[in-house]
Amino acid sequence: MTTESQPPDDEVVPHGMRAVLDTLCDGDPDDHLALRDLVGGLGRSTFGVLLFIATIPAFIPIPGVAGALSGPLVVLVGLHLLILLRKPWLPGFVARRGPQRSTLIRFDRAGDRWLRWLEKLVRPRMTAMIDHPVATVFTGLQLVLLGVLLALPIPFTNFMFAGLLLVYALALLERDGALMLLAWVAGVIAIYVFGAVSGNLAAMLWAWVASLG
Repeated sequence: MTTESQPPDDEVVPHGMRAVLDTLCDGDPDDHLALRDLVGGLGRSTFGVLLFIATIPAFIPIPGVAGALSGPLVVLVGLHLLILLRKPWLPGFVARRGPQRSTLIRFDRAGDRWLRWLEKLVRPRMTAMIDHPVATVFTGLQLVLLGVLLALPIPFTNFMFAGLLLVYALALLERDGALMLLAWVAGVIAIYVFGAVSGNLAAMLWAWVASLG
């Protein structure tokens, strides 16, 4: 006789960014981690893990490349939340791609201390800020806009956007509504300030293109 009180997958799903990162780093550093393999069996952690993985390239100090990689992936995660999808849908060309484990290992070594410190401050609380459909849609909308801004060539913003997006990912992984509320406030400020900057850049670029004609 079997019971249905708890899905078996919940027993093996890693909880928290530290646990998820440790799981992803466990193995051959040369392995390529396809996204479709990473999101299987993660339960509620799925979108937090996807956002976390999408953000990692933004920490790579290659101007114009990091944001171009991370931005569209962040937008994709945001769209999932915006339309209230319960399970991720990844296009084939995206699902087959993903980071090398060595990239995650380097990030783990570089960020281990502050990730451990940050995780001491977070815990499941105010979960309506994570689970309520209106809250989910608002989070998705912010991620879409932040992903667009990250993809734009705004100087010296990659690390800032990446740090902010990691806060969103941590809030999703830890189901910390208070942390998500802080992320919302910071996200609104970033979207307002850098949205205006990017708008000015776009206007100047358009004027320059027009002058060539």
